[in-house]
Amino acid sequence: MPNDYAADYAAVLLATLLGMGMVLGAFLAGSLLAPRNATAQKLTPYECGIPSSGQHWQQMKLRYYLFALFFLIFDVEAAFIFPWAVVFTQANAAVFWEMISFIAILGFGYCYGWRKGAFRWP
Repeated sequence: MPNDYAADYAAVLLATLLGMGMVLGAFLAGSLLAPRNATAQKLTPYECGIPSSGQHWQQMKLRYYLFALFFLIFDVEAAFIFPWAVVFTQANAAVFWEMISFIAILGFGYCYGWRKGAFRWP
């Protein structure tokens, strides 16, 4: 291994250690300098400047969570399909069938979510 590689790795190691040291230093400074007097006003939930009323803890419906998960899944699908579309013209037929299988698996998940009623807004 030439000496240039060792110098490159030393620079990466030094930058990593310096970055970790700065993050740990910021956490340490925050824990030492932060005030710790918890008052009743400080512990109330903040509602965009409006005084809160009623129960502060409310249970969220599971459908919102499922809707967010399905959005995340199909957002990631789009993130995978765009680079594939860019290199599709230079790729072979195997890449095409891999993407078809990927879309088929996601289509199965979409049909499953639809069948279970996860896409119906409450």
